[in-house]
Amino acid sequence: MRRPNILYIHSHDTGRYLQPYGHAVPTPNIQRLAEEAVVFRQAHSAAPTCSPSRAALLTGQCPHSCGQLGLANLGFYLRDTDKHLAHILHQYNYYTALYGIQHLHINPNLLGYDRIVENKRSVIQPDKNISLNTTNDAIDFLKNNVPQPFFLSVGFQETHREFPSPGGEEKSLYCIPPTPLPDVLDIREDMAAYKASARVLDNNVGAIIKTLDLYGLADNTLVICTTDHGLAFPNMKCNLNDQGTGVMLIMRGPGGFKGGKVCDALISQIDIYPTICELLAIDPPFWLEGHSLMPLIRDEKDEINNEIFAEINYHAGYQPMRSLRTMRWKYIRHFRDYPKKYVVNTDSSSSRNFLLKYGWEQRSEMKEEIYDLVVDPNEVNNLAGDQAYDEVLVEMQARINQWMLKTNDPLLKGEVPAPLEAIIGEPYERDLNKQREKHPPQPWDTRERIDNRK
Repeated sequence: MRRPNILYIHSHDTGRYLQPYGHAVPTPNIQRLAEEAVVFRQAHSAAPTCSPSRAALLTGQCPHSCGQLGLANLGFYLRDTDKHLAHILHQYNYYTALYGIQHLHINPNLLGYDRIVENKRSVIQPDKNISLNTTNDAIDFLKNNVPQPFFLSVGFQETHREFPSPGGEEKSLYCIPPTPLPDVLDIREDMAAYKASARVLDNNVGAIIKTLDLYGLADNTLVICTTDHGLAFPNMKCNLNDQGTGVMLIMRGPGGFKGGKVCDALISQIDIYPTICELLAIDPPFWLEGHSLMPLIRDEKDEINNEIFAEINYHAGYQPMRSLRTMRWKYIRHFRDYPKKYVVNTDSSSSRNFLLKYGWEQRSEMKEEIYDLVVDPNEVNNLAGDQAYDEVLVEMQARINQWMLKTNDPLLKGEVPAPLEAIIGEPYERDLNKQREKHPPQPWDTRERIDNRK
């Protein structure tokens, strides 16, 4: 059988705030891709923080199972590198290449790629707003008699902060802030800058997809276009609400991923690995925790998950949390006794500064949260203290306890230990730059080429 190629395009901090999801963030190239693909409206990351979410997708396990407990740039590295998808694909003669960021390990050689060209922050071409290095390297790969089948990972820094300055296409006067935030000038201007970053991302994606199409690779290539978690705004990234875990997921290619369809099934990014295994007709590794999407694509099922889980261990600071989501309910449990906002785990921005002026960091957090997502999709009315919902609360507690036991969650034994070299901020800290200066630079801070296959 001729196995399909896989093009995995991933962005930073984008959530679902793009045109195909109905937001006023023009991304015409990603929109065109969506109109030829399947758009998953209820896709979620397994962690609303960068390295753990990527590790979960590429190992098919939740972060505490695969051992990615925090950020690779702060001293946390993927423990089970042998579970990385690239290693498994090698067994089936796939050529594997990485361009851009990977954000999993200080030593990318351990991840199983044959070809590695890492770039943390790409160079912007002002007149076209295309990130030259990552995009052009990936295009050259596709144009130059690429070995097949291939697994190509293209990782973009966009839409991570710092954002570029808004251009003529982005006017703060006409912006609306993200759902959890007030409509004020500071946040509108911040959102306009996000839109400028999304425009750069869109140009990148468009250039790569165009090359895939022009060189006759599209029909036999599964395109997976996704992101790690929600936007780098307060109450989004590094939060277990849907604004933190909700992600774009657009898939185009063989096996039925076509036609401009929309899928409303509840899925986790850990479901992508078993999907690839089924599509490629390869044996799924024993450790996979997700479920293949193929029954949804074949219209055999309306749902593949009764529940999905997400977690936080370490981001800039230690914030142990677990969540359970069904189509109706969201349950969140906090495991550290710190009742206020974790300022350290919210990216510095004009949006954060605006909220801090009004005492946002003093807002109390309950140990448990439960939300009815049907009548309260923005998750503002915590029902954990309402006796009318005690039965639901008890059921959610039991289900998350069962999952933690099944996955041997280290939180069951108490505080999750961090590596000795890790940088960990306190919850109230507003800036980790002084601590970051002491940390050695990571490989993705420079343009490093590695060829593993001779």
